[in-house]
Amino acid sequence: MPPAAHPLTPIAAPPKRLARQLLTIGENRLELLMLEVQEEREHLLHAILLALGVALFSFLAGLAFTVSLVIFLWALSPIAVLLTLTILYSAAAWFLYRRFTDLQRNWKTFPATIDQLKKDRACLEKCLT
Repeated sequence: MPPAAHPLTPIAAPPKRLARQLLTIGENRLELLMLEVQEEREHLLHAILLALGVALFSFLAGLAFTVSLVIFLWALSPIAVLLTLTILYSAAAWFLYRRFTDLQRNWKTFPATIDQLKKDRACLEKCLT
């Protein structure tokens, strides 16, 4: 006569399966998060390097333009030329500052991970109710 199975085995099986599935989901989400962290890091490094290049060459072009303009218009009014350039450069700096703050305000970090976690939560709530 075969030994009788433990009577709690069928009752304990669903929680174990649920725990395994939750661990698998958690592992997948963690892998997704790590992938997005790496992508964000590379994206940020690329953006910083491009911004530094733009800043350097813009500064050099602006410096050359300023010197050329001041030399060319020095005979008319040196103070008017310098004030006009100061106003133009201040307006450009203000415009770029506004663009930068808009970029920061609209920046989304880890959007795919957050979306997937929201879907998981909704699915769990649906299954548990």
